[in-house]
This record gives sequence, C-alpha cells and structure tokens, in this order.
Amino acid sequence: MRVYFMEMTEDHEFEQRKDKHIQINLSEDVQSSMGTGLDEIRLVHNALPEIALGEVDPSMELFGRKMNYPVLISSMTGGTPRASGINQILAEVAQEFGFAMGVGSQRVALERPETSYSFNVRKTAPDILLFANLGAVQLNYGYTVEHCRRAIDAIEADALILHLNPLQEALMDDGDTDFSGLLKKIEAVCDALEQPVVVKEVGWGISTFTAKRLVEAGVRAIDVAGAGGTSWSQVEKIRSENLLQKMIADDFRNWGIATVDALTEIRSVLPEIPLFASGGLKNGVDIAKCVALGANLGGLARPFLVAAAKSLNDTRLKAQAITGQIKIAMFAVGARRLSELNSEKIIKKI
Repeated sequence: MRVYFMEMTEDHEFEQRKDKHIQINLSEDVQSSMGTGLDEIRLVHNALPEIALGEVDPSMELFGRKMNYPVLISSMTGGTPRASGINQILAEVAQEFGFAMGVGSQRVALERPETSYSFNVRKTAPDILLFANLGAVQLNYGYTVEHCRRAIDAIEADALILHLNPLQEALMDDGDTDFSGLLKKIEAVCDALEQPVVVKEVGWGISTFTAKRLVEAGVRAIDVAGAGGTSWSQVEKIRSENLLQKMIADDFRNWGIATVDALTEIRSVLPEIPLFASGGLKNGVDIAKCVALGANLGGLARPFLVAAAKSLNDTRLKAQAITGQIKIAMFAVGARRLSELNSEKIIKKI
C-alpha cells in the first residue's frame, strides 16, 4: 500500500509540473524581450496583382504528405489529461485545415506508458503531416535509436523532431546538461531511422554553423525556432522555487538568435534544405513573410495554445483567420503559388 501511495503521489506531482508549464504560458508574461525581426519585414503590395483571390493556392507537399497551407502547429504538450484535451483539439483543427502538427516531448510517454494516450492524435488526424518529438540530449542519458523508433511508432508519425534546448536545461533546477558528443548520436539516429529526422531549437535559434553540421549528419529539415516569442528562460524562472535559479534565469530573457536572422542566414548557406520558421510568429501574415524569406513552413505555438485552452471553436476560428491572412497576403503581392512568394516580394525596413 505504501508503494502504491508513493506512485500516486509522484504521478500527481508530475501532472502538476506538466500542467504548470501550460498555465505559465497562458497566464504569465513569458515573451522574449527581443524582437523576431518580422516587424521590420514588409511584403511589397501589388495594386494590380493580375490574379483572382480564388486562384491563390497555398498548398504544398512535404515528406510525402499534402498540406493545404504552410502551417505547422508547433510541438507543445502532452502527458496529462489537460494536455490530451489540448492535443485532440489541435489535431482536429490540423486535419480540418490541412496543417502539419508536432506533439510535445514524448519522453514522459516512454517512461510512463500510462500517459501515452495524451499524444495519440492519429485517429483524430489521419491525413496530417505528424511529427514525433524527443529531446536530443536524452541520447546522452540512455536513450537509443530504439527509443526514437518507439516514439515514432507510438503515434504513427511521419518524422521525428529532436529538439535542442541547452539553455533551458541549464536553467532548470534538475536539467539534463550533458550535450557532449551529441552530434554523432544524432547522426546515428538519422542513419538508422527510415523516417526523416528534423532538428529544432525551443526558442533561441540555430546558427548557420550548427545548421550545416546537422545537415552533414543527415538531418532532413531544420526548425530555426528563433528568439522573439516565448522565452523558456522566463518560464523556468517562474516555475522554479530556487531563488538563485530565478536570479540566474532573469538575465537570459533577451538571449538568442532572432527568428528572421536565423531563417535568412541558414537559407543563404543551405538553399535546398527544408526550413521551418518558428519563434514568435503570431498570424498568417507572419507566415507569409517567413515563406518569402525562404521558409517551407511557419510554426505557431502560443496562438494555438491560447485558443485550444478555450475551445475547439476558438481554435477553428484562429485557424480560419490564419489561413485567410495567408491567402490574402499572397493575393495582395500577386503570388498564385507559394513558389511565387519569394524574396522579390519583400521590403525590409531597418
């Protein structure tokens, strides 16, 4: 009986931690004090587009999946009943609108199988491009190719995201901070898996130096996840009960590579690799700007989280606004297809 009680207590504490991350993101000011750079970007208005709005086609294909829009519902959550409800809403909207979707880190599902239900969205969204998700650093803490394969198989994912979060781990009270020799292990995962491997940051950006090394190791796409959106240093500061950790985290609010800088710099040296732009994107106009700058997908997290925490209808309305903005932005610059939404359609104001 005592063991059972302890297990139940640990489960309760775990759920509190996971749900606290959700609540902090919804209720606290955790935005980076840096800008994404998107406010300095203007798309060139075309007063004579010579196309009809109905001709605009923002569809695309990636990793064998057809998508109606270049929209990624970025990896966010899982592991608790509340997270499960949010994931089901997000999956339903992704299916309806033809978006891609990533789930939150599945480490919890691998270590606590009873939580796996919270990530299972494939029945709700049978046709979407779906990304499994694990922290790359776990490859230094006992995880293997088999763990990666299990994460993919568990949710019938099309690809695996390995996320990089060294700063977040360093700012956590009990973070996993051994990132040594990780590139070789990422390369081994890329070599062994049949599915594509995507690497993303969690909100501080990826440099060209790192991006080139990842691609050389076999990574098939990169999510730049730049600075300017949610600051996980602020999230960890608020979550921590350790005064010293709070003090340390406080001065990392403006850390990182801005989303626009990460995106444009990586695209300049890696012209062919699929790039996802995330980190502070708020709407469909931001996504259109990122596509014009070289992104294949634009990823949003907090805007969808806020909507899904309210209701399915709120999430559907948010999706309708985003898709409408993408199509109208393309129309207003004279782009029938995403391939025509390019650098010639940009004004950058310094």
